[in-house]
Amino acid sequence: MSAEMKEAAMTFADPPQNEPVARVRQAAVSAAQAIPPAWPLSSSVAVNPFLGQACEPLEAASARLGRAAGVRLTMPRAWYCEAIAAGRITDQDLKDALAGSSPKDVVLSVTALKDAALRPTPVVKALPTVAELAAGATGTNWCGLIEDRFGAWASGYFDEGQALWASPRGKNAYLSWRAGATHDLTPEIAGLSGFAAFVFDAPETAEGVLVRASQRLGVPAGALEAYFHRLLTALGGWAQYVRRLAWDAETREGAADAMIDLLAVRLLWEEALFNRYGDRFTEGWLDALEAYAAPISPTMDEVVDSLLQASAERAAERRLSSLLAAAAPAAREGRPRGQAAFCIDVRSEVFRRALESVTPEVQTLGFAGFFGLAARHRRFASDVDEMRMPVLVGPIASTCAHGLGVGRDEAGARVRARAARAWGRFKAAAVSSFAFVEASGPLYAGKLVVDALGLKAKGEQTDPAPHFEASFEMPARIATAETILRAMSLTHEFAPLVLLIGHGAKVTNNPHASALACGACGGHPGDVNARLAASLFNDTHVRAGLADRGIVIPDDVLFLAGLHDTTTDKVALFCDDRRAEGRTEEIAWILEQLKDAGVLARSERARRLPGARGGNALLKRGRDWSQVRPEWGLAGCQAFIAAPRERTRDKNLQGRVFLHDYVWSRDPEFLILEMIMTAPVVVASWISLQYFGSAVAPDAFGAGSKLLHNVVGGIGVLEGNGGILRTGLPWQSIHDGDGYIHEPLRLCVCIEAPRDAIVGVLRKRAEVRRLFDNRWMSLIALDDQGRMAWRYAGDLNWTPVEALAAQSAALHLQPA
Repeated sequence: MSAEMKEAAMTFADPPQNEPVARVRQAAVSAAQAIPPAWPLSSSVAVNPFLGQACEPLEAASARLGRAAGVRLTMPRAWYCEAIAAGRITDQDLKDALAGSSPKDVVLSVTALKDAALRPTPVVKALPTVAELAAGATGTNWCGLIEDRFGAWASGYFDEGQALWASPRGKNAYLSWRAGATHDLTPEIAGLSGFAAFVFDAPETAEGVLVRASQRLGVPAGALEAYFHRLLTALGGWAQYVRRLAWDAETREGAADAMIDLLAVRLLWEEALFNRYGDRFTEGWLDALEAYAAPISPTMDEVVDSLLQASAERAAERRLSSLLAAAAPAAREGRPRGQAAFCIDVRSEVFRRALESVTPEVQTLGFAGFFGLAARHRRFASDVDEMRMPVLVGPIASTCAHGLGVGRDEAGARVRARAARAWGRFKAAAVSSFAFVEASGPLYAGKLVVDALGLKAKGEQTDPAPHFEASFEMPARIATAETILRAMSLTHEFAPLVLLIGHGAKVTNNPHASALACGACGGHPGDVNARLAASLFNDTHVRAGLADRGIVIPDDVLFLAGLHDTTTDKVALFCDDRRAEGRTEEIAWILEQLKDAGVLARSERARRLPGARGGNALLKRGRDWSQVRPEWGLAGCQAFIAAPRERTRDKNLQGRVFLHDYVWSRDPEFLILEMIMTAPVVVASWISLQYFGSAVAPDAFGAGSKLLHNVVGGIGVLEGNGGILRTGLPWQSIHDGDGYIHEPLRLCVCIEAPRDAIVGVLRKRAEVRRLFDNRWMSLIALDDQGRMAWRYAGDLNWTPVEALAAQSAALHLQPA
């Protein structure tokens, strides 16, 4: 479903009954759209936390979220000051930032920016809610009480399979909460007398609550959206999780209205507290309403901070430009001995470089890790469909890892899996858990010691080869295969052995494990998609159809799927998926190259990981129960490059760049360019901005410390035993204990293609253009040697990269 359709799913089906209802409804929908979605832990994918602010630049978004959530969207000023003092940010970087990012009505100098970096970081405070004003008047932590009672209900109602007694789903979210709240005496014990009766007498619909409460609170029309946004941000990860349900509204009845239900619940608390204590803070509430109604206007501090951030990004781009300007190796001629296609994930850059250094006979390629196969997949002995695709696209095929009928092995596996789940529930159940520990605890002592020390590796459990269901017919298979190969720029000179290598991460005791898997595969490992793609290209009927379309795959070409474990840098090949008579020596050779490359990659990564004493230490790191940093994931991601591999081969990009192979001369209609800019680039920007948000605003967009995590509902985590649901990345994913391992930068997108073609895509795809025009990403056009040549300046205009410094003096700047 398209983004436009998903946004439309947030609207109500019933026509407005009167003007106040329509006004309140629209304000609620707009506030809901300002909340980013969050996926559950089982399939967590990176999300742009500023998705609802894509229509405005950083300084405006910072002003908006400062009012709504009390957060800054830039680093503390000391961080920029240190970079300036160390020379990482130069005067030229500051000038370039002023030239390219200053609002038109702002006149600043380099000196002014450097002086600002020396000053203390401005304090940001969210606009007050009624609950906060009531807390100040009474001394009771009403916000904490609301978080506790709301979380207790939401963890059962939205449970993804963890709760032993989940709340019934027969009612919508608002009515479910209302039914429980009428019997909850906790608020009354805390001092909010008559709360249960107040809830019982509340309107029957969430919409009715919004109208009545906003009127009783005296919220003017111009303040509704900002106030509703503030209340939703106060619900933290719960609002973000429910916002995600709107993306699935076509399959989950009532999901689109659940955001409105949550808002109604939070607003009822506000109304009840106002009725009880409002006379104690009348003046404060009137001042708050005036502030909510005021238009969003960035302060000079917010403008200055956005310019300091832009200067840090210009500095990083300058370093990348210098690296790309170095002479590139000549394109290799002739047929390679092997080819290996990896995901564009930044972790693959390290392994690709290592493999190419081990043997020049292997050509590596970069492509999105789902390999163009958006599959609704059912694993062996499972009854659950997994969406093995980016969240921005829908499935094109249904696949499974079992036969058409249920054989004896699968039937047995189903029984064992269900028995294991029942046994696990019995051990955790309230009635039996203590008795179980008393009776069986000593028997588990040895197992606990072995597991805790990571002495025993888990056995490899590989599903049978996945296959397409019959509904994915041959014409569709041929068309899909053609699209994938052309998108990979792999249409001729096939090597005898072509590897399609997905990636995953084997870790233990890590609720956020799926965040280390493949985002392009929906937070799952990439093995299924790689195996499906290999089977597709090995199919003789598909190859015959491809030949008719101008892509001839020689008979001696064998496609093999593999899986790159990013915690150990080991690559396993699924050789049994396709009979390979006579290819034993070739496969043994490529396995040896992969093994040697893994040694090099581990050695490089070990230098960055705390406590890793050499590359071999990484082999056990994922099995260590106490390890809070099994790997760095995508920390450090900085740029996206779509160009021939020759432009970046033999250049150490330090695992910071998404690499997508693209040869524009093989894309005459620039359809592949459009696909790259609207799918992989956007997904990479989501990843970059998730890391950015978790670094600059960890209280709102980070998951807190792993040391304090408690998993709730299989959805997210609490930091400790209470508080709001936390989403985003744990602190240990961006910080090594001494400093930031991730440098929070917005993504720099570099594309080797004619500028007219890039502009053509921007004209056609407004949602992508918006991200570049508002500088949530920067866009660079590379020349035919892979050097940075032109910078996108917004409004479909370009500026020569080499002319930026000369032009900066002419753009409303005072002398430095």
